[in-house]
Amino acid sequence: MFTPKIPPPDTAPTPATSLVQPLTGITHAPACTCHHTPAATQPPAPAAPVSRPAVQLTPGSLLVAAAGGTAMVLIIGTVLVSMLLATAITAASVAICAVVLRSLLNRPNNR
Repeated sequence: MFTPKIPPPDTAPTPATSLVQPLTGITHAPACTCHHTPAATQPPAPAAPVSRPAVQLTPGSLLVAAAGGTAMVLIIGTVLVSMLLATAITAASVAICAVVLRSLLNRPNNR
């Protein structure tokens, strides 16, 4: 069931033939008329190692990073707690509606 379906050998294309025929007779105009020679005659220069500056943390930047992290934790915590509270309120209201409907449907003669 999961094995690939291979066409029979007489209809499968051989490696020497291709289903896509090459385009012949199409010529493109040059992109520019400056008649320059390609720069492939020179070997490329070796790439110099990239020196990255070290990260310098000052007391001010550490304070800003700590304050930003604290603010993000407080904001995300507030959002998550409010979502949990909304879910709890919705569940409680659905439970109250279920109890009211059950009491109305169980005793139709006591109204």
